[in-house]
Amino acid sequence: MKSCFAISLSLSFFFIIRIFITEAIPEYLYHDCPNTTLFTPNSTYQSNLDTLLSSLSSAANNSTDGFANTTAGQNTSNQVYGLFLCRGDLNTITCIDCVATGKQEILQNCPNQRVSVIWYDQCMLRYSDQSTFSVMEQEPSLTLYNIGNVSDSTRFMDVLLETMGVVTKKAVAGWSGKKVAAAEANFTSLEKLYAFAQCTPDLTAWDCNTCLQYANGHLVQRKQGGRVLTPSCNVRYEFYPFYNVSALPVSAPPPPALVSAPPPPAPVTGPKGKSNKSTVITIAITVPVGDVMVLLFLTCCLLGGKKMDEVVERNNGANELTTMESLQFDLATIQAATNDFSPENKLGEGGFGEVFQGRLLDRQQIALQHRNLVRLLGFCLEGDEKLLIYEFVPNKSLDYFLFDPQKSNQLNWSLRYKIVYGIARGMLYLHEDSRLRIIHRDLKCSNILLDSEMNPKISDFGMARIFGVNQTQASTNKIVGTFGYMSPEYAMHGEFSVKSDVYSFGILLIEIICGKKNNFYHHLDGGGYLASYVWNKWRDGTPLKVLDPAIVDSYSRDEVLRYLHIGLLCIQEDPAIRPTMATVVLMLSSNYFNPSSPQQPTFCIRSRSRRLSIPMKELGSNQSTSRTLPSSINDMSVTKLYPR
Repeated sequence: MKSCFAISLSLSFFFIIRIFITEAIPEYLYHDCPNTTLFTPNSTYQSNLDTLLSSLSSAANNSTDGFANTTAGQNTSNQVYGLFLCRGDLNTITCIDCVATGKQEILQNCPNQRVSVIWYDQCMLRYSDQSTFSVMEQEPSLTLYNIGNVSDSTRFMDVLLETMGVVTKKAVAGWSGKKVAAAEANFTSLEKLYAFAQCTPDLTAWDCNTCLQYANGHLVQRKQGGRVLTPSCNVRYEFYPFYNVSALPVSAPPPPALVSAPPPPAPVTGPKGKSNKSTVITIAITVPVGDVMVLLFLTCCLLGGKKMDEVVERNNGANELTTMESLQFDLATIQAATNDFSPENKLGEGGFGEVFQGRLLDRQQIALQHRNLVRLLGFCLEGDEKLLIYEFVPNKSLDYFLFDPQKSNQLNWSLRYKIVYGIARGMLYLHEDSRLRIIHRDLKCSNILLDSEMNPKISDFGMARIFGVNQTQASTNKIVGTFGYMSPEYAMHGEFSVKSDVYSFGILLIEIICGKKNNFYHHLDGGGYLASYVWNKWRDGTPLKVLDPAIVDSYSRDEVLRYLHIGLLCIQEDPAIRPTMATVVLMLSSNYFNPSSPQQPTFCIRSRSRRLSIPMKELGSNQSTSRTLPSSINDMSVTKLYPR
C-alpha cells in the first residue's frame, strides 16, 4: 500500500510541476511582418529598435495595467514606435515573462523588418516606423476558431451575440485604467459561455468600440470557441474559463451613454478679437404639428445623456456644459434665418411638419449626436410657434438618387454598402445605445438624408415612440407610417417593436440593392411587389437578376448575396425570427457570418378594400452565401484577414 501511495504522490507532484512550467511559457499564436520595408543590419534603425524593445521590457516591470508604449530615436525616418498589451486578467510576473519572450521572438520571426507584430495568448507586442500611439488599427487581423460545432446553433447565436455585445460595452467603458471586460452566460444547464474583450487603453471610447465591433464581426460563428486578434483590440469566447475569473470584475461600470457616438463636430464659434465677421451655418427649420414637449423629450433620449444638461467635449479637449436653455432660439432669430419662412426656403414636409432652409449666425452650443442621425441644433417655443432646428444636410435624401435613372449611377456599390451600414448603425443606436429605446416607425428611403460626403443620416422622428429600457413591444389603434415598409403585425394589428423597424430596414436594404421602390409593380414572373419579386428570384437560385443595372460594374457578388440574404431575414413573418439590429450590424460587417436560411416571408399586399397577408412558398434549399473556411490545424483554424 505504501508503494502505491508513493507512486500516486510522485505522479501528482510531477503533474503539478508540469502545469506550472507550461503556464510560465507564453503561448505563441501568430506574427505578422508585411515585408514591405526592411532596415539595414547594424543601421541606426536597428539600434533604435533594440533600444525600444529594451525599454518595453523594462516598462513591463513597472506597469500596473499591463500596457506601455514608447519611442526610440530622434524625430527622423529612423524613429521607432512600439507598445505591448498584456491580457487584462494576468499578474505582473506573467506579463513580464510574455513581453520578454516577445522581445526576442519578434526579431527572430521578423528579421530586419521595420514593422512587425506578434501575438501570444498572454500578450501582444508590436513596433513600427509610424506612430502607433492612440491610433486604432484593425489590420493585420487574425481569426482563430475551434473546428467543433455547437448544438442548437440558433440559440447559441442569440446567446453569443448578446454576450459579446455586453462584454464590448463593458470594455469600452473601461475599468481600473484598462479597457478590458469579461462576461459569462448560461447556454444550457450544463454549459456556460465565457466571453472576453480588450482594447489598448490609449484608444478613445469611440475607437475602442469601432475596433471591437470589427473584431466581433469577424468571429467565426457556431463554433465551440473563437477569437479575433488585431493590433488594437481582441475578442474571444469559449465554453471554459480561459481567463482568471477572479481577476476581472463580475460587473463593470455601465457604458457611457454616448459610447456609440463619434467625437463631436467642431463647434461653430464666433469671431475672436476685434473681428466683426460672423460664422454662418445652414440649417433646416422644422415646424412640428404634434406636441413639441414630447419631441423634446425624445430629443433628450436621442442625445443619449441627461434630460436637462449634457457635457460636450470640444475638439480642443475642454468640457463645457450645454443646457436645454442654451439650445433655445428666439423666434426673431429663426424668422431672420428663413426670411420669415418664405416659400422659396421651403424644402418640403415630413412627419413633424413643414421644413425650411435657413442660415444662422454664430452658434456656440451644438447638441451631441450620433453620426448616422440628423443632428439637432436647438428649438424654439414662443407663442404658438413650436420649432425644431436641425443641421442642414446638403445632398437631399436617398430616394432622390436611388430611384432616379440618371442619378442612380452616382451610387456605386461601395457607396451603397457604406449607406446601408451607416443606417444599420444609426438604428442600432436608437434601439440599444440611446438613453431610452426609440422605435422609429417610419424608416424609408426618403427619411435617409445624405451629407456632403454621402454619409447617411436617419431623420423625421415625428412618428417615433419611446420605449422603456425593458419594454419590448406595444400596440396602437392609430397606425401611422408608410405602407410597403410596415411589418405585417403592425399594418394588420397595430403591434410594433424593434422588430417592426427591422422589417422596414429589410425593405430599405432590398430597395438599395435593386434600385427600385418596394411598391414598384414588376411585370415579370406574374407581377408583385419588389420584395416578393426578390424572394422569387432567391428561391429560384437567380438572386443576382434583381440587381440594379447601375451597379453591375462595381458590385461585389459575395457582398450583394449576403446583403440580400440579410434583407430577407429582416422581413420574415414572425418577428421573433427577424434578427436584432445588433445582429444585423454584425452580419453586414462579417464575411464569415453564416446566417440561417430565410423562411417564407409574408408580404402585406394592399387591395382596394383591405390588406391581405399572402404567404410565399418556402425556400427549398440553403442559399447561404458563406465562404468556405480554411482547413483546421490541431483543432484550430487560422484565417489571416486583409483589407478589401
